[in-house]
Amino acid sequence: MVRQACGPSYNAFGPNQGAASGGYRRARRGLRTGSARPASGKPPDPHLPFALLENSTKGLRIAAANDPARQLGITEGLVFTDARARVPNLVTEDMDPVADIRALSALGDWMIRFTPLIAIDGTDGLILETTGCEHLYGGELAMMETLSDLLERNAIPHRLGLAGTPGAASALSRAAPGTCLKEGEEQAGLAELPVAALRLSPDTETLLRRFGLTRIGQLYGIDRKALGRRFQSRSAADAVLLRLDQALGLRHEPLAPLRPLPIRSARLNCPEPIATSEAIGIGLEQLAQDLCEALGAAGLGARHFLLMAFKSDGTRAELEVKTARPAREPKHILRLFRERIDSIDPGFGIDLLLLEAHRTDRMETSPMALSGDLASTDMNTAALSALADRIMARLGEHTVSLVQPRESHVPERAERQVQFIGDVPVLATHSTAAGPRPIRLLSSPERITVMAEVPDGPPLRFIWRRVPRTVTRADGPERIAPEWWTHIAVPQPPPALRGQARQWLTPKMDPRADAAQIAHVRADLEAMLDAPSGPVKLLPRARDYYRVEDAAGRRYWLFREGLYGDGRGGAPEWYVHGLFA
Repeated sequence: MVRQACGPSYNAFGPNQGAASGGYRRARRGLRTGSARPASGKPPDPHLPFALLENSTKGLRIAAANDPARQLGITEGLVFTDARARVPNLVTEDMDPVADIRALSALGDWMIRFTPLIAIDGTDGLILETTGCEHLYGGELAMMETLSDLLERNAIPHRLGLAGTPGAASALSRAAPGTCLKEGEEQAGLAELPVAALRLSPDTETLLRRFGLTRIGQLYGIDRKALGRRFQSRSAADAVLLRLDQALGLRHEPLAPLRPLPIRSARLNCPEPIATSEAIGIGLEQLAQDLCEALGAAGLGARHFLLMAFKSDGTRAELEVKTARPAREPKHILRLFRERIDSIDPGFGIDLLLLEAHRTDRMETSPMALSGDLASTDMNTAALSALADRIMARLGEHTVSLVQPRESHVPERAERQVQFIGDVPVLATHSTAAGPRPIRLLSSPERITVMAEVPDGPPLRFIWRRVPRTVTRADGPERIAPEWWTHIAVPQPPPALRGQARQWLTPKMDPRADAAQIAHVRADLEAMLDAPSGPVKLLPRARDYYRVEDAAGRRYWLFREGLYGDGRGGAPEWYVHGLFA
């Protein structure tokens, strides 16, 4: 644990005391394989000398050794031939750095239950930023004890150290495990520790010992320029000063988290392990509320939500949901998770629930016609254009089309398809006066046979595509007026009255004209409208739309074209125009 002057605190742990890094590496190998056995498959006898080998520029060397091996003079950096000469029965195993790092990363993911920021420290340690987490365990010392007990129960050798900087915590875990330094105590707390605790290279440590510099405190008062002159390499001298300044907090040490931290997250520590899907749902409800409040305060929404459940046996279960647009409504997020929450196996119980928000973006609030648990209707035109470009590049041109609104309130003429040419048109806002529209609109209305209780009422039964359907629920009507200006043709008066009709229809008609002449012309025009053949058939009729649901749960958008007694044709006709989801 490291606590910097600016506030963050870190917890560092390294190899088990007395077992050096080798013991920890073997423990990590056990995490990878599911057992404590080495790569040979035989568990090493803890009473026999054991060492790990690594291939260096000078041949095989000892990378780590256990206590029996160290008691016999086997130390890190020793050439393998010398080690075998000293201890003929030395048991060795080749190191696997890639597998070690993989297992160390897995251990870090397992320990995220304590803090969201964990970084790898060298090849055998982890750095945990514990700022703001210690109060969950009753303080820093109690947190260290809890962490130590958990590692011990899982047979993971470890050494812990708490300080204000990552370098100081790392040094304590290596040379003074169990030590907790308060802020500002790093210089005094590290003075008596060996210089090897500064995470230096073996060659640098050997050179410092030749100069008589064996403790970190001896480096405080030494002239830095003089120290640099003692090293043959300027980089080696700079490495010593860098590690020293980082440990004392004089220079900032950046950390690379194992996983990129989400912009927003919410966590729930369970007082007792939970073991049911209902309990997970209750915890998820609280997490979703807290996370969405944080997103709302920042004006953000997220397209990717990740739920992680950390179990008592050290394993982890993950569940993720994605949305097409930024969302931050708790009900909507819960609805997406609850459809798959049963897939989480609690095992022996879940200790921690963590909900993260990824792919966050600015989110504008706007009134919506449907439920408010959906994301905003803002469209990312740049992303849509890039998607269309990729589709056309793969499938060819003329494969992407867009729906563009038109100036018409008649549904089949209210929009049209246009070829995509790179620009996304600005979509017209949906009228709040209009009712809901179906998800699928038929290319042309299909005529149906309808039975209704009253002539102008909603349908009770209808036959569509030769299948009778019983209506269980109906909503409406929504009347859509016709576009009369696109249908009416100006009637032509008889030849004998053309001159008079033109005079009567002219906008400059004299209101003082002869009343008998006006009545005569009007009578002739009305007679033409009453004729069986003529422009009366071109007159449009109003539509009454209904949203209906049949006995099978299918929803339709029906309309009755025409009204009884409207004088614009015979009996009204019924049509299917669309289908709801």
